[in-house]
Amino acid sequence: MNTPNTLKGLPKRLVVDGLLDETVAREAIIECEKDKTNFVHYLTHNNLLPAHLIASVAANEFGIPLYDLEAHDLSSCPKDKIKKKLIQKHQVLPLYTRGNRLFLAQSDPTNHQALTEIRFQTGASVETVLVEHDKLEAAVDRFLNTQDDDIGASLDTMDDVHLDDLDIEAIDDDDQGGDDFSDVDDAPIVRFINKLMIDAIKQGCSDIHFEPYEKTYRVRFRTDGILKEVTKPPANLAPRLAARLKVMSQLDISERRVPQDGRIKLRISKNRAIDFRVNTLPTQFGEKIVLRILDPTSAQVGIESLGYEDDQKKAYLETLHQPQGMILVTGPTGSGKTVSLYTGLNVLNTVERNISTAEDPVEINMPGINQVQIRERVGLTFPEALRAFLRQDPDVIMVGEIRDIETAEIAIKAAQTGHMVLSTLHTNSAPETLTRLLNMGVPAFNVATSVNLIIAQRLARRLCTHCKKLADDIPEHILKEEGFEEIDIPLDHTQIYHPQGCPKCTNGYKGRIGIYEVLKVTPSISRIIMEGGNSLEIAHKAAGEGFRTLRQSALRRTAEGIISLEEANRVTKD
Repeated sequence: MNTPNTLKGLPKRLVVDGLLDETVAREAIIECEKDKTNFVHYLTHNNLLPAHLIASVAANEFGIPLYDLEAHDLSSCPKDKIKKKLIQKHQVLPLYTRGNRLFLAQSDPTNHQALTEIRFQTGASVETVLVEHDKLEAAVDRFLNTQDDDIGASLDTMDDVHLDDLDIEAIDDDDQGGDDFSDVDDAPIVRFINKLMIDAIKQGCSDIHFEPYEKTYRVRFRTDGILKEVTKPPANLAPRLAARLKVMSQLDISERRVPQDGRIKLRISKNRAIDFRVNTLPTQFGEKIVLRILDPTSAQVGIESLGYEDDQKKAYLETLHQPQGMILVTGPTGSGKTVSLYTGLNVLNTVERNISTAEDPVEINMPGINQVQIRERVGLTFPEALRAFLRQDPDVIMVGEIRDIETAEIAIKAAQTGHMVLSTLHTNSAPETLTRLLNMGVPAFNVATSVNLIIAQRLARRLCTHCKKLADDIPEHILKEEGFEEIDIPLDHTQIYHPQGCPKCTNGYKGRIGIYEVLKVTPSISRIIMEGGNSLEIAHKAAGEGFRTLRQSALRRTAEGIISLEEANRVTKD
């Protein structure tokens, strides 16, 4: 192969050996220069070549020994030899020292800038060994985490950070001379963010919001669906807090004009790690950053813990075990749809079944299930993933969300041809889901013959069992106005409790419970769909077959003393 002189080093060798197309190699080099990333990182993260193959070729090309990083004891790595920002910037790992020689693990031998900067910072003679890029990334992540704090030991011992003692200058957003984030690894900032993340986990929060304003800055936790302010650090810390969070989630700290998405893994013990999904949003006075807490154990709860009533749970389980069809879970963001789907997948997750999921993003890792992260930038869309699934002998398919007619048509075709399909839609109620599919352009016949079950849900805060207080007698006409007459619990047996508040709860509430409406698509409902009926006609027919609305389900939980009437009204009343 004749390779133009413009290709050099590793790209040239990969092209000459026929492992990489010349056009792809050139595009990769251009993208690396644009994104300020290295060539090996680009190839592995875009699945163009496996890391072990790149490492083998590079070792032969440059005459550098190939080292198995998995066999190296990270605790023996010199911890204070190289600054963290250099390790993160260049993705290198100090292995050990011999006199004035520093042995460095590197996956891209053409990254000469890394060696120059590390020699300058350490004053040592640097010798490199070659390692596989994926193993290096994992090792660097573990190495840096152990440098911060022993998270597991600090759950109960971490001291409060005195923010008033911090003296850090804000960064001028208009300064084009280059950003200096030299102190994103300063101990007070590191301890403060670590403590917030740990506190959020201990309190059972779902999200952490870091919010900059013109003269103030606040941090809020979302607990049981409600946001509350937990601290107000000085406003001039905003750039430093944002930079630290972006470094932890491997985002571009110099890019503050567009939103970015990343992840953080926080290992709190040998057997438990918590993932944080990170999103940055440029606002008028800085970057708002939201961390979504993803606890893998939430997907392993039994279906009994979700709050389904007996008949609803029975309908869900029976439909899950049908050989084909579609189950749709609907509701707004934060209503627990993901946990409902994962719980169903957990029920089906046996060695006899081939289960594949297409998600954006993959929120919780589940062993035994083939999870695919949607990447529209490279053409991996929901329809493309679904087409690939159907060529891989699937039994169960989960689609994170049906967003368009193309995804809907492929999912329905899969449900009609011997597969169980689970997915979500954004609608307000179960009957509206059927008409939503029709409005998207799915033929009525396909909807009627593929959809087996629809679950609409909300999450309501549970009353604290230690301090809830039985309300005084509520007049019967008030109960009727609220709709209690429509549920099959006698008014004289209805007990309404109010939240009080105690040291064991938050304002009288502790934990959440699902409120559901479960609609089975029976032959009579299929007939209404085929005849072009609307959601009101479907709801009326379903009610005659025992269907309960979200409002009715919430009132039943209120009458049972599980949630308050105020909470039932908050999540279900129009």
